[in-house]
Amino acid sequence: MSNLPIDDGYAASNDPSHSGQGSPASNSEALQGVVERLTYHSEETGYTVARLKAPRTSELVTIVGSFANIQAGQTLHLEGMWRDHPKYGQQFQVVKYRETKPATITGIEKYLGSGLIKGVGPVTAKRIVAHFGLETLEIIENQIERLQEVPGIALKRVKMIQQAWTMQKAIKEVMLFLQGHGVSTTYAVKIYKQYGDDSIDIVTRNPYQLAIDVYGIGFVTADAIARNLGIDPGSEFRYRSGILHVLSEASDDGHCFLPQAELVERVVNRLAVADHQPDPEEIQTLTTQMALDGELVLQGGSDQFEGQFICYSPPFYGAEQGMADRLTRLLAHDLSVDLPRVQRWIDRFTEKTGLQLSAQQRQAVEMAASHRVLVLTGGPGTGKTFTTRTIVALWKAMGKTIALASPTGRAAQRLSEMTGREAKTVHRLLEFDPSTMAFKRDGQNPIEADCVIVDEASMLDLFLANSLVKAIAPQAQLLLVGDTDQLPSVGPGNILGDLIASEKIPVIRLTEVFRQAQTSQIVSNAHRINKGQFPQLELVSNQPQTDCLWINAPEPPHGVQAIRDVIVDLIPKLGFNAARDVQVLCPMVRGEVGTRNLNQVLQQLINPPAPDKSEMTRGGTTLRVGDRIIQQVNDYNREVFNGDLGTICAIDPDEQEVMVQFVERTVKYDYADLNEISLAWSITIHKSQGSEYAVVILPIYMQHYLLLSRNLIYTGLTRAKKLAIFVGPQKAIGFAARQIKDQQRYTLLAQRLMKAIDSP
Repeated sequence: MSNLPIDDGYAASNDPSHSGQGSPASNSEALQGVVERLTYHSEETGYTVARLKAPRTSELVTIVGSFANIQAGQTLHLEGMWRDHPKYGQQFQVVKYRETKPATITGIEKYLGSGLIKGVGPVTAKRIVAHFGLETLEIIENQIERLQEVPGIALKRVKMIQQAWTMQKAIKEVMLFLQGHGVSTTYAVKIYKQYGDDSIDIVTRNPYQLAIDVYGIGFVTADAIARNLGIDPGSEFRYRSGILHVLSEASDDGHCFLPQAELVERVVNRLAVADHQPDPEEIQTLTTQMALDGELVLQGGSDQFEGQFICYSPPFYGAEQGMADRLTRLLAHDLSVDLPRVQRWIDRFTEKTGLQLSAQQRQAVEMAASHRVLVLTGGPGTGKTFTTRTIVALWKAMGKTIALASPTGRAAQRLSEMTGREAKTVHRLLEFDPSTMAFKRDGQNPIEADCVIVDEASMLDLFLANSLVKAIAPQAQLLLVGDTDQLPSVGPGNILGDLIASEKIPVIRLTEVFRQAQTSQIVSNAHRINKGQFPQLELVSNQPQTDCLWINAPEPPHGVQAIRDVIVDLIPKLGFNAARDVQVLCPMVRGEVGTRNLNQVLQQLINPPAPDKSEMTRGGTTLRVGDRIIQQVNDYNREVFNGDLGTICAIDPDEQEVMVQFVERTVKYDYADLNEISLAWSITIHKSQGSEYAVVILPIYMQHYLLLSRNLIYTGLTRAKKLAIFVGPQKAIGFAARQIKDQQRYTLLAQRLMKAIDSP
């Protein structure tokens, strides 16, 4: 959302990564014009490349600099100097600027229709300006009720425009203040929504509060604001916030806690600045004080940590200990069943279906009849699906009510298809209530089912798993199904692995690959990779003989071109639809063969611009009707969660809203909240967990070597249902297959289970 026209200029803080930007030179020149379009805009630094229509010239001028906020249609007064870029030609390097009210009808129309005001898009702007001409902005400022004179604008729309215009005035002050203290104005609207007219007061008094309250603003930004406001880098206030921040960073790597010595070391390194070096003893003393204040939990270390203390954020400690306690209670008493009767039912079921259970599968079904908690694990082709379906049939025959769930919408949909019964996401099963920011289903109000099955359990992180176990009724049964060789959860913990490692939870591990699965090279290669062997790959041709292909593209530029060729030529020839069937999975976001670049490439190939497709550009990224997107964070109010995939089905520039169709329903996003989603023609392998795609393309390069590992490419490969295509050099694929990078996550769930169950 753009700010109102401002009369006071302020220096653009230049992006240090771009040379040639500095203080105004003595030969500084002035330039004025209307922004026609943005070529590039960084939300993080404000660095912008735009095209400007200057008076008395027919050619557009390229302007380069850092802008607090910039929209097509704005009239800008610029100060700076001309320079010749060796590649892009003449550019105007902006050092200082101010925004002025548009002076022409065309400028006013562009300005109003740029997304400045909710309720006014290009069509409405054209009508308003056609009616009021050059007086348009004056009318909106002082006589806004007159907008009803414009055909098609009713009183309800006028009130919406008035509210948005008034908010702009307040937001302008907030944005100017934040820009002056190092905050990207991308978050100005969110800050204003959070704090309203108190925004500046709160930010001035306690900038670290932003890291807690406003998504997208972390400790780093809050710390920069604090420095600009003159807060002492050695203040206890900063240290406390820094300690919590380091623990939060550790949770992003999957850790549930840190050993105290490691926490202190990380904090000292994290909070060190040029003019200040924290004292480790002071940090250690403060962690003890924070434990007394309830901000941390310190626990005596086990032998694993040589007796030292370990440090938790309280919610992590509560979730880990609580889950161990609840599982212990569930495991205390198995159900009494007539096992011979169960065995006779299995015989009749297999005879009726004409399908036989292996000894391992049969054991799993028999155990499911009586065990309160059971883990079923195994790789692709080992029959987890058929075993699960048989267990569902058994429980149904026993007269039990059954609830099915999976961590993602796609996985839940697949679970529903394979069992013929309704399956929900775990969040929906637990019935999240946005008004209380908590699940309705818990220990006092458990899930109304005798048996609960959760598929893709390797994706469960500590908090979701704890909430799930909390909501299992005291007499109910829980079956967790998953593949421990996949990547662990994106969130903290290693739930499935810890449950198995505890040796206190009954586990059936399926190892036999069935004959029909052996014909699939996807399945065969998944097992080869798990053994550290190079997969057997067929070079891509127009008539492939297997379902696992390879393009030997030695360098990243060759890989990008190879992916283009596959999308344009091979995919249609094989009868697939790129928009519906293909997913590109990458080890990382950055780089030429990272998701960020490939999304731009694939968007142009699969969903190019067209007259009948609405689109909008924000932060240098274009979103278009028909684009596949991914949810980047858990949004409990909208009930969409990290990793959910959807498709943009509508864009409304007047209401400043984007509608996204997910598996279960359509969700509305305000423009201000679009940093929650991103293009998903290409996503990371981590984000693909729990999903399956007809065709998977896997670019694997040594530039990803820090992330390359056996379970990474195993996870990516096993997302493919019908066809997998590796792109990259043999060296990188082989390196990944050999690398075992099961990063040790700091968790104690397994030990807590062992201790709780072994205690008298």
